[in-house]
Amino acid sequence: MSWIFLRDLLSGVNKHSTGIGRIWLAVVFIFRLLVYMVAAEHVWKDEQKEFECNIRQPGCENVCFDYFFPISQVRLWALQLIMVSTPSLLVVLHVAYREGREKRHRKKLYVSLGTMDGGLWYTYLTSLIVKLGFEIGFLVLFYKLYDGFSVPYLMKCDLKPCPNTVDCFMSRPTEKTIFILFMVVTSCLCIVLNFTELSFLILKCLLKCCLQKYSKRPKFSVCECPNLRYVECGEVGAPPLLQNHHSASAISTNRESETKLLCNTL
Repeated sequence: MSWIFLRDLLSGVNKHSTGIGRIWLAVVFIFRLLVYMVAAEHVWKDEQKEFECNIRQPGCENVCFDYFFPISQVRLWALQLIMVSTPSLLVVLHVAYREGREKRHRKKLYVSLGTMDGGLWYTYLTSLIVKLGFEIGFLVLFYKLYDGFSVPYLMKCDLKPCPNTVDCFMSRPTEKTIFILFMVVTSCLCIVLNFTELSFLILKCLLKCCLQKYSKRPKFSVCECPNLRYVECGEVGAPPLLQNHHSASAISTNRESETKLLCNTL
């Protein structure tokens, strides 16, 4: 199987990822993709031919192997790698859309094509959520299909056309169990990284919105309205509206005493 396209895809996403996203890419490259290409494919090579049962009944081994391994473990692992990596294609396509839009309008529409803002922020957030869903879904699927994360030494099968309960044996079960556990650990690490990056982006956005809202909030205090003090004290140059208010209050009471009272209260 050729992984060149997947490698090029992840390399392109690396330019537009956050710091946590780059760590995730490194884990996928080194601990998952590279391990799969170098070792895992050879460990599970011709696994059906190496599956043996202690009976020579035609069709018995094939039926038992299909029952215990409805999907090849290594192929399910490969499918998981593909499905987890392809949501990153959304980010690459969005950046390509921005580039095409700037070429169409023949002017610069964005500060930076890969800046994590606007629609690209939502696209990146969506890709993280989809990756999280695939990671968790494949772990649950793997556990349900194979009844755990280990390959047993002995499997008993009583399906037709087997005449009775037969013992079946899988080749290199310990080695395969080690690789499966390694795959599970790296998947859990990727889940933690994706969840951390998702939380970081959301918290950063909320903090930014709160700061912007606070900076735009009007601030009122006595110190910021000094004209009111001068107006009530009868200073020259007061706005007409406040002067009229002062004149109206002076008609009903003694003008001098009211002015002193207002000045003392301020």
